[in-house]
Amino acid sequence: MTEETQDKTEDEATAGSEERAAARDATNWAKSVSRLKVSEVPEGAVNINVEGRRLASPIQGFGKMWQKTYQVRIPRERVSAVELITAWKDHFPEFWPEGNRFYGPLTGIEPGDVALLNMALPGKMKLSTGVMVLYADTESFTLMTPEGHMFAGWITFSATEVDTDTVAQAQVLMRASDPIFEMGLTLGGHKQEDRFWQQTLTALAAHFSHEAEVDTQVVCVDRKRQWSNWSNVWQSSAIRSTLYTLGAPGRAMKRVFARERTVG
Repeated sequence: MTEETQDKTEDEATAGSEERAAARDATNWAKSVSRLKVSEVPEGAVNINVEGRRLASPIQGFGKMWQKTYQVRIPRERVSAVELITAWKDHFPEFWPEGNRFYGPLTGIEPGDVALLNMALPGKMKLSTGVMVLYADTESFTLMTPEGHMFAGWITFSATEVDTDTVAQAQVLMRASDPIFEMGLTLGGHKQEDRFWQQTLTALAAHFSHEAEVDTQVVCVDRKRQWSNWSNVWQSSAIRSTLYTLGAPGRAMKRVFARERTVG
């Protein structure tokens, strides 16, 4: 074999390896979608702010841009990074604080999955929204929010092994979706969100029989508000969820009349 032929063979082998690696990585990403579609609505979930919505990155948001990082350290002897992410995906709804529900597929968290959420708001109100799984592999997964969600952005859950610990992390990059949500975050919403993820990571650590404080780091990445996106308020899941709740008596009466006509 000549030196030129050998070099060509090595180049082809390298290219083939890179193509296979790229193909494997591609399976970890959700396929591009123009609008979200909910395959089924579990009992107790409400699909009024997800079906047909587009995904929203921080670029489409209204408020200041924030990066929030929450971490908890668990001894490596109790769980590895891969084992932690597997358990986190398999039991994701179980780690959420009481009063909040995550209605995802029973098979765990996979790229492209769309989950419905019922979130607790002050005044015992419920907010119905959702997320899509943008990326998922053995060491991390990322959720992305739809239009009308409380914020426009991504939430990435990951685990890394550092010294003798496995570090579980939830990192949020977000802007409030509209002026109403921006006001809500300013008037206590940020603290409420911090408690949400702190309680989630505390519950995750407890799953492995470990107690530890959650380290929280909050950075304002961009202090400018994007006033050109103020009209996002027309898709606000808070407004639509409130109207849906107020309309419950009317829907109940409609079902009664429908049954009476069927019986008659």
